[in-house]
Amino acid sequence: MFVRNNGRMLTEYTTPGESIEIRDDQTIYSLLTDRLARTGADTVIAAKKIGPGRWQNVTAGEFHERVVSAAKGLIALGITKGDAVTIFSSTRLEWGILDFALAAVGAVSVPIYDTDSAPQAQRIMNDSAVKLAFADNRERYDRLDSVKDHCPTLKQILMIDGNALGALEGLGVAVSDEELDEHVATVRTNDLATIVYTSGSTGNPKGAELTHKNFVSITIAASQALHEVVLDDHPRLLLFLPLAHCFARFIQYASIASDDGVVGYLPDTKSLLPDLRSFEPTYLLGVPRVFEKVYNAASQKAGHGPKGVVFASAVVAAQNYMKEISANGKASALTRARRAAFDPIVYSSLREVLGGRMKWIVAGGAPLDPELLAFFRGASVPVYEGYGLTETTAPCAFNPLGTPFHAGSVGVAFPGFSLRIAEDGEIQVKGRAVFPRYHKNDEATELSFTEDGWYATGDLGRIDNDGFLYITGRKKDLIITAGGKNVAPGPIEEAIQRCEFVSQALVLGDKRPFISALITLDEESLRPWLAAKGLDENMSLEDASQNAAVRAEVQKWIDQANEGVSRAESVRKFIILPEEFTQENGLMTASMKVIRPKVIKRYSTLLNTQMYTKKK
Repeated sequence: MFVRNNGRMLTEYTTPGESIEIRDDQTIYSLLTDRLARTGADTVIAAKKIGPGRWQNVTAGEFHERVVSAAKGLIALGITKGDAVTIFSSTRLEWGILDFALAAVGAVSVPIYDTDSAPQAQRIMNDSAVKLAFADNRERYDRLDSVKDHCPTLKQILMIDGNALGALEGLGVAVSDEELDEHVATVRTNDLATIVYTSGSTGNPKGAELTHKNFVSITIAASQALHEVVLDDHPRLLLFLPLAHCFARFIQYASIASDDGVVGYLPDTKSLLPDLRSFEPTYLLGVPRVFEKVYNAASQKAGHGPKGVVFASAVVAAQNYMKEISANGKASALTRARRAAFDPIVYSSLREVLGGRMKWIVAGGAPLDPELLAFFRGASVPVYEGYGLTETTAPCAFNPLGTPFHAGSVGVAFPGFSLRIAEDGEIQVKGRAVFPRYHKNDEATELSFTEDGWYATGDLGRIDNDGFLYITGRKKDLIITAGGKNVAPGPIEEAIQRCEFVSQALVLGDKRPFISALITLDEESLRPWLAAKGLDENMSLEDASQNAAVRAEVQKWIDQANEGVSRAESVRKFIILPEEFTQENGLMTASMKVIRPKVIKRYSTLLNTQMYTKKK
């Protein structure tokens, strides 16, 4: 452990990784072959079949055979080292097979979120020069097919539900084991493995290049920091986050690289509760929205009668217990007794809903509400929070297992990482798993690294004297929803502001369950529009903000703004304000930029009571 102090608080913290040399031939594919050599006959995958509670067990040997067949088929199609291939699919067994097959031949996987729109997919595939694409179902296949003519490098789209892997297996018959081995031997640890696109503050996606070494490094770090999670006592991972997300991709590798870990691929969460009971996971990972849903379901089930009162009291008891631990290192006898009283009637049933064997739950993708985290931890539901970015190949900080609860913290540096706080409060990161560059974007790459080689995250934070990191804000306005989706508000705001009487549109949703917007009216343009519609052109702005015709016109422009983005990025709800953001009311700078934090603070009551329902 290495720390640097500026006299008031820590400014730098390092958790060294064990001294392990990564061989030049260690790749994502070798994680699987190493597992095969150790425990080839043991189950490594449990794939979800039709109907709740039905799972297909796949051994490491069987999984490897399917990966080899897919890899040979890719070679037969002319895919070789350095070629870009897209996977546009929900989380499922075939995603994992294709991922390892692409790694085996040295191709570059370019995942696309299953919720992305056709224009978004087109931009990503053109930027990365994708040659081949896989879509899981007809709807996503049609999305790609609709833009295929605008993607000059894209030669073919294969549909997983249309037996794409069977087709690869048939084609691969002509490829010998020796030919495959030749391709595998050319892939080295510093080679490019994947390009993962993440929204930038301008709205244009940036492709983070990640190498095999990045993923091998983070997998080794996980075996050190999360030993009890991924290695001990027959760990079972239920995976339902999109594998286009680095967080999900990394934890999949960590499970497969263990000696007896099993990954349960869950394509959707429609039957999550029965699937939890049937799979009996020992750990899972999710974004804050998942935990909000679990909490809301429990609260709604309790209702507003006597059971609701008991549940509300149990929530407070759990939160107070964790707050005292955070502040004092332990809870008082009275607080412990109150918490214990609710365990058999509230907390135990919550743990049973999660499958009964759950030991660890990892929250990531976006900050989890500290009050919600305190409730789960106080109820002995082991939720742990961390911090990471696509550019750090997932976690670069994590709350150490078994350490005292630090309310609001995302933990200490992950093994092999260093964290520091710059003079302006920005969090900066260094480590073996930090990405090398953005794809074909030298300017963005240069701006993202300091002169001495640290990655500048764009997030603001502080490190306490125990080395725990706290996120305090963002340098830019990039929104991360409670579901973990990155949303650049600028382009959406610009589209809404094309409405003739809208003066300002502020898109919101950071740490919230969906994207929303605050709208202001341009009075000079509004008056003639009202007259043209046969409405009272002299109505007050208060009345205009509630007028059905005005709202319908704004909705039309919002619908247009939503057309080019995924549902997760679309504006679901809006409020029209009876005043504008101005310098006079302190909501705009002298250079005519809206001051987002001040707007959020000014309208916090409105946002929490009308736009969103604030959860306790």
